[in-house]
Amino acid sequence: MTKRTAAVSEPGERPEAAGKKTTAAPGKKTAPAKKATATGKAAAKKSATTKKAAAAKKSATAKKAPAPLKKPAVAPEKASAAVKGTPVKTVAVKTPREESRTALVRRARRIDRELAEVYPYAHPELDFENPFQLLVATVLSAQTTDLRVNQTTPALFAKYPTPEDLAAANPEEVEEILRPTGFFRAKTRSVIGLSKALTEEFGGEVPGRLEDLVKLPGVGRKTAFVVLGNAYGRPGITVDTHFQRLVRRWRWTEETDPDKIEAAVGALFPKSDWTDLSHHVIWHGRRICHARKPACGACPIAPLCPAYGEGETDPEKAKKLLKYEKGGFPGQRLNPPQAYLDAGGTPAPPLGAG
Repeated sequence: MTKRTAAVSEPGERPEAAGKKTTAAPGKKTAPAKKATATGKAAAKKSATTKKAAAAKKSATAKKAPAPLKKPAVAPEKASAAVKGTPVKTVAVKTPREESRTALVRRARRIDRELAEVYPYAHPELDFENPFQLLVATVLSAQTTDLRVNQTTPALFAKYPTPEDLAAANPEEVEEILRPTGFFRAKTRSVIGLSKALTEEFGGEVPGRLEDLVKLPGVGRKTAFVVLGNAYGRPGITVDTHFQRLVRRWRWTEETDPDKIEAAVGALFPKSDWTDLSHHVIWHGRRICHARKPACGACPIAPLCPAYGEGETDPEKAKKLLKYEKGGFPGQRLNPPQAYLDAGGTPAPPLGAG
């Protein structure tokens, strides 16, 4: 008969682990395995929750952070004239709030000097041979281009060369000649009316005083200054649409009324500069600083302009926006001055020419 020997457990040993001796530290109980496992799961769950909360907080912070501000367009330190290639000196442009009166005067005159170098051949872009022709052409230029006026006036002056002739003209015949300029009925009344006034009040001569010119039908300050400055050599500022647009872009003034613009800009320059200043500004407005899409990247006075960046700043793209001689196209006069032709300008074609 086989004798069965009972297994004897040592103190601290688990009964189910009989045969494997495990000694516990005196005075301490061993934690059950199941409890340890539960604790580990709880810790892992807590860690995951903490990480998830931190990630959510980081995401919320990122969403609340403001988007970086877009950098404003900055004019290049140097710009070149579209034709002459003369580098323009740099200048720190200030806004009107930061710019003193003295600084404004200096910047305005600097712009005029730069434009004088770019457009040394600037001139009135209406064809004329005497004050009477210039007066009539200027009245006709309202709401149309100088080119269209230049293409129309040869026939008008060939048939009515003097104020006396035009004063006695048949309105219907004049209307037919002026039809291409638009608003031809109103313009016919104006040119016949001013011709009668010249004949009856001034002996058939165009007066050389502002106060006399503005009394003529269809003649305002702008027209009067064109005649005074270019037919009589008497300084005047011509505030047309180009002039108004540019002087506000350059922040020479914030006025919108033509008379107030004339006064504000006139105060920045010597009176002797007024006529040439008008030509420089108007020429720049027609060729580079256009109303809808200024060619900022091809502008020779970009470093001086507070409005730089309103138009195309890429030099190659801006170059394609240039007009008249700057873009290689004909000018507005059929008979331009020789200086303009010497500078590379070409005459405009007559009416009806391809």
